[in-house]
Amino acid sequence: MGKVFQLESFGSVDGPGVRFIIFFAGCPLRCKYCHNPDSWNLADGKDYTADQLLDEAESCKSYWGTKGGITVSGGEPLLQLDFLLELFTKAKQRGINTCIDTSGAPFTKEGEWFEKFQKLMDVTDILLMDIKHIDEDEHVKLTGQSGKNIREMFAYLDEIKKPIWIRHVLVPGITDKEEYLIKTRDFIRTLSNVQRVEILPYHGLGAVKYKDLGIEYALKDLESPAAESVKKAKEILECEKYDAWRK
Repeated sequence: MGKVFQLESFGSVDGPGVRFIIFFAGCPLRCKYCHNPDSWNLADGKDYTADQLLDEAESCKSYWGTKGGITVSGGEPLLQLDFLLELFTKAKQRGINTCIDTSGAPFTKEGEWFEKFQKLMDVTDILLMDIKHIDEDEHVKLTGQSGKNIREMFAYLDEIKKPIWIRHVLVPGITDKEEYLIKTRDFIRTLSNVQRVEILPYHGLGAVKYKDLGIEYALKDLESPAAESVKKAKEILECEKYDAWRK
């Protein structure tokens, strides 16, 4: 059984084409700008079998076109690696395109976990990955954890030539400094498997969830970045350069 906290039948920004989105419960990070704090606890998820999810997904198949399929998001889907491997194995048996939206936080190249991850990559078509913060100290401040193993995951996916989209949340005063954006760009340039780079402007729309859950929202007084800041960040990260997914 998998623990799922939400399903979305028509997702247009979470991978190629139109996609059925499965939001897994449970996340090891505590990103200050997270808009899904209700997904943090694994125990809060609803139980599903892989076949239940795929049956529901296929009921929306007429919307997918030639590029659509399913995307697993979260929370953090890699926390439920065994179930995810079963889900994607069965999805490929049904001819469904598969995508993982992940922070990469659980990644390790050690032991049984990595062996299962390698098998998962055999049945995964594409991944969406965040670069939370390129600076290690700032990454810890922003998410509560190191980004070292996440960068190792980027390197491994590049090694096996697994296509990825990179997303970077532009947070005023935290991730929008030019020196950090340049370092992020230089890191992206080391990768050969990047199909798309996106800037996601910070917004505080999830703040109400924190209030409902009785959790203090760290960025409650922060406003979204100005349009000029977003434009500059896109230019530095060379977002227009990465457009292979449209071809």
